[in-house]
Amino acid sequence: MNRIPNFLKNSDGLLPAIIQDPITGKVLMQGYMNQEAFDHTIATKKVTFFSRSKQRLWTKGETTENYLNLVDYKIDCDGDSILIKATPDGPTCHTGDDTCWQESNTGKVMFIDHLTKIIKDRKNNPTDTSYTASLFKKGINKVAQKVGEEAVEIVIEAKDDNKDLFLGEAADLLYHYLVLIEAKDYTLDEVLEVLIQRHQAK
Repeated sequence: MNRIPNFLKNSDGLLPAIIQDPITGKVLMQGYMNQEAFDHTIATKKVTFFSRSKQRLWTKGETTENYLNLVDYKIDCDGDSILIKATPDGPTCHTGDDTCWQESNTGKVMFIDHLTKIIKDRKNNPTDTSYTASLFKKGINKVAQKVGEEAVEIVIEAKDDNKDLFLGEAADLLYHYLVLIEAKDYTLDEVLEVLIQRHQAK
């Protein structure tokens, strides 16, 4: 359960709101919210600030349509700042840059964390329409077999020169590999720790 922001901590009723892309992990911008802006953000799923210069609510993208679409939010331990996770519809900065720090909003590796959570949920809360749940239902041998099949298919595609087919097989292999790790009740972090230890040992 998310904490509740304490807008009464400051005399102006404003708290800093840090916007982060949940897929890339990049910090996109910082603004300020009051209670009304926060409530409007939750209700509309569009990140809305209180503009100190305009002295009114301001929805990011209201003129450019480069909206910030709310995914989740967290309140810090003291209740006096807000971390907003939102997917951008376009460049976030008014200069046309991806972020207000002139950084490129690239790198989707954090999506793996999101995907592993979905896979875990499909295992713990299976539905008849979920392919992932059906794999878990068939047992570890079937999951391991699928990883083997996908590994063979990516090797075959690697010998050719079709980018779309190769990337498709690479995605299939990665997905089924993550399912296998979850089926074994391990985590990707444990796999990465092995790689880290090997790297540090060199």
